[in-house]
Amino acid sequence: IDADTFLTGLEGIKKTILHGGSGNIPKFITGTKVTFHFRTQLCDDERTVIDDSKAVGTPMEIVIGNMFKLDIWETLLASMRIGEVAEFWCDTIHTGIYPLVSKSMRRIAEGKDPVDWQLHTCGMANMMAYHSLGYDDLDELMKEPKPLYFILELIRVQQPSEYNRESWALNDEERLKVVPVLHGQGNKLYKQGRYQEATQKYKEAIICIKNVQTKEKAWDVPWLKLEKMANTLTLNYCQCLLRMEEYYEVIEHTTDIINQHPGQAKAFFLRGRAHSEVWNEAEARQDFSRVLDLNPGMKKAVKKELAVLGMRMEEKNQEDKNKYKGMF
Repeated sequence: IDADTFLTGLEGIKKTILHGGSGNIPKFITGTKVTFHFRTQLCDDERTVIDDSKAVGTPMEIVIGNMFKLDIWETLLASMRIGEVAEFWCDTIHTGIYPLVSKSMRRIAEGKDPVDWQLHTCGMANMMAYHSLGYDDLDELMKEPKPLYFILELIRVQQPSEYNRESWALNDEERLKVVPVLHGQGNKLYKQGRYQEATQKYKEAIICIKNVQTKEKAWDVPWLKLEKMANTLTLNYCQCLLRMEEYYEVIEHTTDIINQHPGQAKAFFLRGRAHSEVWNEAEARQDFSRVLDLNPGMKKAVKKELAVLGMRMEEKNQEDKNKYKGMF
């Protein structure tokens, strides 16, 4: 099959083969995992490089038919042979979404927390809600889309039966089935004191839910059901963070939940504990008071935390007195 057959009839694309690959064009069916390197360049005189996976040191992986945001890449890759390197000029009708994809890929490279975002989602409104993407060159491209060059090198093509599918590669039905499994694994690890490993399970489960939730209308019954599941997992995640002494991260995540769902007693309780650990006495007492308003059944647990808070504040006050005693 002629590789260019795959691009026939597509406007705004020109392909140049830089290095021929080997064998026939692989089958690119739904669920096929594709591994490739890419370089993105502006169409200016300098051919300015925007992104380069080789510079990062990690090739890109996508799963065909899994709603990867830049779906034109699926089309381009489907015209290639293993080992082939090709340059594709793509007009703005195909590149307008690229800054959002680039932001996600850069965050992967920077090791940012996947609880806050996920590359393989269709929740474009979330990204569009912010005026800046956090990168000047991408902000410029977002304001004024431009034609781009994509230089792609096809490394590997794996059919669905040839690899273990990670949670981001699952369809919605599969994602919802795997959530209780991950939840149970996280709980087991937590009980064993393996908090770091437990957070990974909870994170993965949250990502599965958020991917499905982006397709539901906000505040409708299906969306709320998923929101409740995600909040439960996020609070479990926060319990691990407390054990790992990541107190400010606990405050951040619980505050997000409280802002959306102010009746969530457990969120106030965990935030109160985190405030207590960083000597925010007034905030801690306020959160524990709110817990009792929402759930009087937690009186015993709150009483215990208030006693701990009282001892911690006494110790800190004594330390401060000792520290400043010799200064005057």
